[in-house]
Amino acid sequence: MIALNGLTLATGRHEIARGILLEFSKHISQGMLPNRFPDAGSEAEYNTVDATLWYFEAVRAYLAKTGDVAFVRDDLYLKLADILAWHLRGTRYKIHVDTDGLLYAGEPGVQLTWMDAKIGDLVITPRTGKAVEIQALWYNALCIMADLAGQFGDTKDRERYVAMATLAKLSFNALFWNEDEQCLFDVIENGNRDASVRPNQILAVSLPHSMIDIDRARKIVDKVESELLTPVGLRSLSPRDPLYVPVYIGSPFERDSAYHQGTVWGWLIGPFVDAYRKVYPLKSVSELLAGFEAHLSEAGVGQISEIFDADPPHAPRGCPAQAWSVAEVIRLLTS
Repeated sequence: MIALNGLTLATGRHEIARGILLEFSKHISQGMLPNRFPDAGSEAEYNTVDATLWYFEAVRAYLAKTGDVAFVRDDLYLKLADILAWHLRGTRYKIHVDTDGLLYAGEPGVQLTWMDAKIGDLVITPRTGKAVEIQALWYNALCIMADLAGQFGDTKDRERYVAMATLAKLSFNALFWNEDEQCLFDVIENGNRDASVRPNQILAVSLPHSMIDIDRARKIVDKVESELLTPVGLRSLSPRDPLYVPVYIGSPFERDSAYHQGTVWGWLIGPFVDAYRKVYPLKSVSELLAGFEAHLSEAGVGQISEIFDADPPHAPRGCPAQAWSVAEVIRLLTS
């Protein structure tokens, strides 16, 4: 869903985007999109909280690019509404809307966000509770649905979605601001607030519908730029953190342990540039993408790798041609 915009809409392949959105709509189960289709043809796996919310953003981007109102209204809208209904009543892995309007997700032994490294039964970054980017995606989804409901004459549901979004925004701003670090907490659960400085918070600024005012947004971007930005994406954890791992190398256990503990992710340059453009609209972003030009000839030729070492020289690691890394750079270059 993250890669769809850059790989299909930005490249003018609208029919492919339409086909992807339609096909995934057929596999929605209990308000969730599948995270994986096994090769052997067995049942799809539903173990993600954010893929479903990214689906709303993919639909919004498709509609904005194509103006294909009839497709969204006739084939997707009721399914999107059903997804929200399932999140309200609760679905797998304790995914549910809490009384404060924010989205809770997770239980022992599962990893539901994009930071999904797991070694046997050991979840490296479980992030159980209310993860910051999930709240950003949830709010964005509610606002998208409010817009669609208004466009389709569904007045009562529009009012309901607006009310839900308003409550989520109030709760989010009251709970997630970390005054000491001048940025957002990463996860909140039962009053415990994880102050790890991670890139997930950038989505609270970058998404089309944001809960953050411009002053806080600028502070978040400044924090991410100073501690997480590299020439090839964002670190997954601040170097100041005692759990920071500078190099992605070694045994499978060592590599998976580093996967979201500092390792740079190329796809995150997309949300960062979106956020940067919002708070610094007059500044050029060309230098933020310069590192990818050199990278095109150092690993998978003409491609962009999945991940990079957290410390310079940021050696490319993992998959040498990763869909969302490529997609986000294409999207930025064509937007």
